[in-house]
Order: sequence, then C-alpha cells, then structure tokens
Amino acid sequence: MNLSLHYLLLLAQNNFQKRVLEKTSNIGLMPGQPKVLDFLKDHDGCEQKEIAKGCCLDPATVTGILGRMETIHLIERKQLPGNRRSLHVFLTETGRKAACDTEAIFFEIENRALKGITVEEQEDLKKTLFKIYENLNE
Repeated sequence: MNLSLHYLLLLAQNNFQKRVLEKTSNIGLMPGQPKVLDFLKDHDGCEQKEIAKGCCLDPATVTGILGRMETIHLIERKQLPGNRRSLHVFLTETGRKAACDTEAIFFEIENRALKGITVEEQEDLKKTLFKIYENLNE
C-alpha cells in the first residue's frame, strides 16, 4: 500500500464519505446535501454565497444542491425586508429534522473512525490537519 500523505488522506476521505453517503441516502439525502444541512444547522438564514464558502463548494454547485433541497422541502429561500438583492436560505421543519439526523450520522462515523485513538492523539491530528490546510492556503 502507498503510504504517502496524499494517498492516505485520499483513502481516509473517500472511506469516510462513502460511509456518510451510505447512511444519509437511507434518510433520502443526495450527495452534497448533508454538508449543506450541517452548515445551515449553525447558519440558518444565511446567503447562498456563505454556504458555498462555508462548505468549500463552487457557487454553481450550491445552486443545484439547494434547488433539489427546496424541491423536497428541506429548505426555503426568502428575501429579507430591505434586501431585495439576495435570497436567504432557511431550514424548514423537515430540514431541521434532517440536519439533526445528519449530525448524528456524522457523530457515529467520526466515533467509528477515531476508535482506539486517544483524545490527545485526536487533538494532535486535528491540529496537524489544520496546519496542512493553512499551509496549502498560503
């Protein structure tokens, strides 16, 4: 097995994402929607461009994801009084339920991924991954 950093990161991300998609598809979600629900859980009522930035997605991709989410009543887009230039995205009751379900799925998979890794090792891993992220953003 190739033990280079890029390959190990790719393996871990692909495996994690596969587990998330398996579980979230069981509750009727499509790829991209769990990430957006998770973001909206803490940023309900934000603008679409904030979702794109917060989820590290292309704005056009977010447009498509939100369109599908609106169709199945997970979100609604509204203009706020005094701001006719942009739409704000809000979770519906169905969306809030799906966001809670998604959060539980993320928690379950993270626990599985971190099994046997001490809390200290987990914190070190997070710090190291964040440093890698910052280095690549320079």
